[in-house]
Amino acid sequence: MKYAYYFRKEGLESDARFRKLMEGFRASGCEVYRVQRAADVSDGTQAVLSLGGDGTFLAAARISVSSGVPVLGINFGRLGFLSECEPSSVVGALMSGGFEVETRSMLKVEAEGFVPEWPYALNEVAVSRAGAAMLGVDVALSSQILPTYWADGLLVATSSGSTAYSLSVGGPICLPDSKVLIVSPIAPHNLNVRPLIVPQETVVDIGLRTRSGSVLLSIDDEFHTISPETRITVRAAEVALRRIRLRDSNFINALRSRLLWGQDVRNSGENQ
Repeated sequence: MKYAYYFRKEGLESDARFRKLMEGFRASGCEVYRVQRAADVSDGTQAVLSLGGDGTFLAAARISVSSGVPVLGINFGRLGFLSECEPSSVVGALMSGGFEVETRSMLKVEAEGFVPEWPYALNEVAVSRAGAAMLGVDVALSSQILPTYWADGLLVATSSGSTAYSLSVGGPICLPDSKVLIVSPIAPHNLNVRPLIVPQETVVDIGLRTRSGSVLLSIDDEFHTISPETRITVRAAEVALRRIRLRDSNFINALRSRLLWGQDVRNSGENQ
């Protein structure tokens, strides 16, 4: 069997955990090699191993989607929801078949007069103010017009992205297999607006109002400066991410360990 690996952190190859992981694969008769782009993935590769945190995983996801090879997130950074596996647990699970390949929905961005190199997002697409002036965001959900959001910006997230930027702006947590989109204002001036959960098939059209000469558009961790006159459409992508999940992983347990879900110091000796 053959596995590709991707990382961004310089010096990772000197990490003892990395060396042990590579030795484990080779001892199992596997070929492992490094990739930096989709074109580097050779035929017969079983998976792309993302070595790092969730930011590294987002970059590895582009390689995975472009090459058609599933991706596995292995934690060599801050523990997240996408790179959740410890290096010591990976080889045994892969060799024994103790894993599943799940499908994660993605978003696609279309913008008038602007064509991003990679128009897909696994977590979220966001528009935000580039200067001091407040941003007005006009939104239509499959042609249903919402009141204008006056805020620092607005984001559209997938269920995968519900534990990322969307969570930070007060959005709900969704199970990863939920077929929904989350529309959330960023620091809204209108205190009576709340995040919306809409069907995944919803087409989100976005118009912008600002006194500034530019607006920031983010597609996951990629940032672009666009004109306020740019009309943006966000919809479910025609492509999806194939993500390897080890069978002993559990999203609710991940919430407990990463977000300290239900932790109460007053009752620390009791089950929460």
